[in-house]
Amino acid sequence: MARVKLRVYFPGDHSLGPGKVALLEAVREHGSISAAARALGMAYRHAWVLIDDLNRCFATPVVSTATGGSAGGGTTLTPLGEELVRRYHRMQQRAERALAGEIAALEAKRRPARRTRAQDRA
Repeated sequence: MARVKLRVYFPGDHSLGPGKVALLEAVREHGSISAAARALGMAYRHAWVLIDDLNRCFATPVVSTATGGSAGGGTTLTPLGEELVRRYHRMQQRAERALAGEIAALEAKRRPARRTRAQDRA
């Protein structure tokens, strides 16, 4: 089934899409950029670059990082980071609803999917 993937492009070569939102959600869940990157199967450096891009795009940071200490540090989403996740999901849902008819019309014209050899053997 076809689906819509929303990506918002901002001036200055910045964007917000499903990958960055998944990273923000993983940071929220795991409490660190490093653990979030591991959970998503991405390099820490790549995750850091994505977070840095979001921080440079917006007027305030999307994450707040505390280093070391007795609490061990960690990273949390700022109110803006939480808002980005919320708004992105809302926009994604609205786009899916708005385009459902168009996507269904395209799906009706698709060629049937071919089975792979692995599927034939199963």
